[in-house]
Amino acid sequence: MQGLPKATGQTPAQQYAAKRMQADDALDLLRDADMIIVPTGAGEPPALLTALSAQRQRFQDIQVAQILAMRKFGYFDQATSHHVRHAALFFGGASRAGGQGGWCDFIPNYFSEIPVMIERGQMPADVVFAMASSMNEQGWFSLSLGTDYTMAALAKARVVVLEVNPNVPFAHGACHVHISRIDGLVESSEAVIEVGLPTIGPVQEAIGKYVADMIDDGSTLQIGYGGIPDAVVMQLTDKHDLGIHTEMLGDGILSLVECGAITNRKKTLLPGRMVATFALGSRKLYQFMHHNPMVEMHPSNFTNDPYNAGLNDNLISINASLQVDLLGQCGSESIAHLPYSGTGGQVDFVRAANRSRGGKSFIVLPSTARDGSISRIVATIAPGTHVTTSKNDVNYVVTEYGVAQLRGKSARQRAQALIAIAHPDFRAELRAAANRMCVF
Repeated sequence: MQGLPKATGQTPAQQYAAKRMQADDALDLLRDADMIIVPTGAGEPPALLTALSAQRQRFQDIQVAQILAMRKFGYFDQATSHHVRHAALFFGGASRAGGQGGWCDFIPNYFSEIPVMIERGQMPADVVFAMASSMNEQGWFSLSLGTDYTMAALAKARVVVLEVNPNVPFAHGACHVHISRIDGLVESSEAVIEVGLPTIGPVQEAIGKYVADMIDDGSTLQIGYGGIPDAVVMQLTDKHDLGIHTEMLGDGILSLVECGAITNRKKTLLPGRMVATFALGSRKLYQFMHHNPMVEMHPSNFTNDPYNAGLNDNLISINASLQVDLLGQCGSESIAHLPYSGTGGQVDFVRAANRSRGGKSFIVLPSTARDGSISRIVATIAPGTHVTTSKNDVNYVVTEYGVAQLRGKSARQRAQALIAIAHPDFRAELRAAANRMCVF
């Protein structure tokens, strides 16, 4: 829980009544040049950010920092970006155009280290705007949908405003903040944003099968978002005693709980409990999280810390990439120099799986892009590409053509293994490039 309650002489209900306000009134707490910290994904507060958008021209040089924006609020606007500007910790559909156009900022990071950057003052945290559950009788709210770096920001911020919504689950874990720490409360009752499972085609299904076949009963899983990770999930329903230590809770994980594949019994860190730092899925998922002792939400410097996550034996990490070169370097977050997403937790969990006794990390990607016209297995990373996971960290790379195991292998062996899982149309070209590079 975020600190101890401060003595105020008022009951929690009295404090709540005194701090309740409209979203427009909350804007009076802002100052020019503030950095507003907003939680990941579904934890973003729509009423507050809609009000900020409508009145953005009141302000100068305000930034809104967030790892994954879900809605394209009005402040995603090049013409007014000198008033309110998005600072992306990870790009998504709402922010990508601004990042590629240069009018949204980008703060490179490892997800596990954002709280540390805030704590050390390397990244400012003047204000927190966040979605929260309803308050319990003792005066606590749960930031269950986006615990992430927001808990660290709460400890540093001058102003904290919560958008309180009864549809937000009250979850267990280190995700609670007391009414005495809050400066403003804005009430909302709209449905929490929902994200369905991605479409899975034959390529994703083939990759998923290769990975699923290498996951043993009793493994602990980190599963990223996307078609391929969910294709893996679909093929794990006959497994037993799986556990979860991940960054994102989604509906794929919920489906494995419902079929009995996930029990968390054999986890070596927090057995019996699944651990995550944010949730993004359906209303059914959010209801499942509510007061569920099986689920704990923790900050990302706990969930994503490679040492902590690696304390789970047989940790399996599954993350997608856009491009892998013949040394095994992964360009997972940009298309050449143009930003596409971000580092997120990929490196955190690759390193965690490498630390884990019996752990396996998988980088998954289709062999081609643009209807088969471009190989995603490349001789060298394209100029300007943001390298996400290094050649020293990558272990398994999987396409629909098979699995390349890289750790402990020479540059020559790596090139041979990666060319073998490239699309057949590009293998000769890749061999010729490897010969020119003196890898073969």
